[in-house]
Amino acid sequence: MPNSQYEKLARGALLEITTDASIGALVGEQIESEGTVSVLFASALPGYPGWNWTVSVAHVEGQDPTVLEAELMPAEGALLSPDWVPWSERLAEYKAAQAATEAADAEKAAAEEADDDLDDDDDDDEFGSSVLHGGDLDGVDIDASDDDESDDDDEESDDDYDTGAFRGGDHEGVSVDDLDESDDDDDDDDDSDDAELDDDDDESDDDDDDDSDEED
Repeated sequence: MPNSQYEKLARGALLEITTDASIGALVGEQIESEGTVSVLFASALPGYPGWNWTVSVAHVEGQDPTVLEAELMPAEGALLSPDWVPWSERLAEYKAAQAATEAADAEKAAAEEADDDLDDDDDDDEFGSSVLHGGDLDGVDIDASDDDESDDDDEESDDDYDTGAFRGGDHEGVSVDDLDESDDDDDDDDDSDDAELDDDDDESDDDDDDDSDEED
């Protein structure tokens, strides 16, 4: 495994111009001239396969080493075109890659759907339990509250009917039964008046008959 006494210094210089992810492993070092050395790192930068990061370091005896320059340089064969691949092989590789992508997407979608089903089951369990019902608020069972109110209303209605305060057919506080009794009294009065009128008529007729007999 290659090593260099200037690796730490050279890597620090590269971090000033690029990211750590774009710097690969140490390739080695090259002696350029007396007191000058180039430290090489493999490039991990997308689009630059086969290239090297190159850092030139000057080291004069009796002094600390210093960085002269840092740059990205092509390695041997990096500028040559890749070997020719027939179209049929490239198409097959493309289709295989597409199929793998679709399979991964389908698997991901199935996993998400399964998670959604589990969440729905959990929600159903919560709503189906006595702890929480649909429409409950702050721990209060609204269904039970509605039932209690309905029972109270029914009891009040029964009390009204039992006490006679309100009976079937009553309207706006007027008892229909009282109205019926009043109507009956009126009918009796009318009948009495009619009977008296008939008696008066009969007496008048008798007087007329007596007068006629006297004249004769």
